[in-house]
Amino acid sequence: MTWKLKRLRQCAKCPWKVTTDPHDIPRGYSEELHRALAGTVATPGAISVGPLRVMACHEHDSEEGVHCVGWLMNQLGPGNNIGLRLSVRDCDNIGGVRLVGEQHRTFEDTLP
Repeated sequence: MTWKLKRLRQCAKCPWKVTTDPHDIPRGYSEELHRALAGTVATPGAISVGPLRVMACHEHDSEEGVHCVGWLMNQLGPGNNIGLRLSVRDCDNIGGVRLVGEQHRTFEDTLP
């Protein structure tokens, strides 16, 4: 069954952008909640067989199902998230995703 991403362009204050200070993220910032998002990042060399955990865009409520574009492209690229790669095979608009500016290479780099 095919599906579509609800957001294709990276938002202005995405924490995956090198120029973003995480303390400037809209809706408030919590380093504790930020660190908890490590569970959405693939472990190098591992193939996860459980449900796919995704990082939601901070500009939307998590219930809306809007992926963080920076996280998405990191996990499809250097993050090598095999579960996500398998999932996007059925995504109709993955080719339209656009990043803005230089990106962090690892989740740890997104932390203050």
